Amino acid sequence: MKSMAIVVRDDSYDKILTPLAFAYLQAAEGVEVNMLFVNWAVRALTAAGAGAMKIQGDHADQDAWVREQVAKAGLPVEIYDIIKALKATGKVNLYACSLAAAIFDVNEENLIPEAEGIIGASWFLNEKAAPADHYQYF
Repeated sequence: MKSMAIVVRDDSYDKILTPLAFAYLQAAEGVEVNMLFVNWAVRALTAAGAGAMKIQGDHADQDAWVREQVAKAGLPVEIYDIIKALKATGKVNLYACSLAAAIFDVNEENLIPEAEGIIGASWFLNEKAAPADHYQYF
């Protein structure tokens, strides 16, 4: 596989770990990974949003335990640190969906420097997802 596209829509701590891990694993193998953050997940591309992620729903009371387990596994615990590690591979591109950005108050001023920018979903689908060897949605 040479390229992969991932759309991320969930922003709870435990649910965003999987697409970030998949992106990192593939980037480590030399695969170009393009990620589009939609809905609430777009907030992960801001320092405040990445720092505020918690486990939600049935496992909300286990947030601290999950973070301990992530640390025991040798991974960065903070989402922003994981994003920095993704960018450090030189293989991962992070995009904010323009509609999600407008709805969830993400703009060029609060977008993290690791993100490529704010783009339309159609552009991502046509330019990154359609030509990708593999596509995933989380």
